[in-house]
Amino acid sequence: MSTEQYYDVIRAPVITEKATMASENNQVVFRVAIDADKKVIKEAVEALFDVKVKAVNTLRRKGKTKRFRGIPGRQNEMKKAIVTLEDGHSIDVTTGL
Repeated sequence: MSTEQYYDVIRAPVITEKATMASENNQVVFRVAIDADKKVIKEAVEALFDVKVKAVNTLRRKGKTKRFRGIPGRQNEMKKAIVTLEDGHSIDVTTGL
């Protein structure tokens, strides 16, 4: 795969309190493409960040109907990947690529 295709798989890092706590266990959380599987996510992270990946766990959040100022709307469906890195490897998501 080319670098552009890897950027299509890895959309953005997730910067939340829970994701920050996971970084203490050598894990990084990314928003990924809905149709990406674990093998492709592992390839993309290893190629883009030059690290060794131990495991990839994924989860899908279904889009929800919410109300904003009384107007009903719909949140988008999204997929997240929790990437566990090998010992000695790390990714600093605050600096960007």
